[in-house]
Amino acid sequence: MKKFLLLFIAVPLIEMVVLIKVGQQIGALPTVALVVLTAVIGISLLKQQGIAMLNRANWKLNQGQIPAREMAEGIVLAAGGALLLTPGFVTDTLGFICILPGSRQFILNQVLKNISVSPTHQSNTQGQWQGIHGEQGPQDFSHSHPHSRPDLSKNRSGDVIDGEYERKK
Repeated sequence: MKKFLLLFIAVPLIEMVVLIKVGQQIGALPTVALVVLTAVIGISLLKQQGIAMLNRANWKLNQGQIPAREMAEGIVLAAGGALLLTPGFVTDTLGFICILPGSRQFILNQVLKNISVSPTHQSNTQGQWQGIHGEQGPQDFSHSHPHSRPDLSKNRSGDVIDGEYERKK
């Protein structure tokens, strides 16, 4: 907790020093324009990379795979976007590092190299999934139909779940 407090105090101080130094070299208005320009460029890159990441995650979901890496990328992209919206050159640099694909992949590789993701099975929640075409599959998504839905008419507690639906074409 003390590290976050120190970071919360140190980053704005470093940003102020850098902004003052740059402002002394190129002037106040060009410095402000440069900060705004880096934010605009960063946000457009964030949008582009975010859409690409969402498309990859959607593709994996349609293949019955867990998009774990894409979820981690989303966290790094969100952090990069927040850093880019914070005025300053240091935070903009860190934000661009989070958003650019090569450096983002390096960060993710370093963070995820000791983490493994696998579906978990708990004894009280194991059950069958029934797809829209009637096929049955285990709870592990990698073996089920991409459009599978849980059979909500059965549950372990014996309660009845009732509802209505309408098929739209």
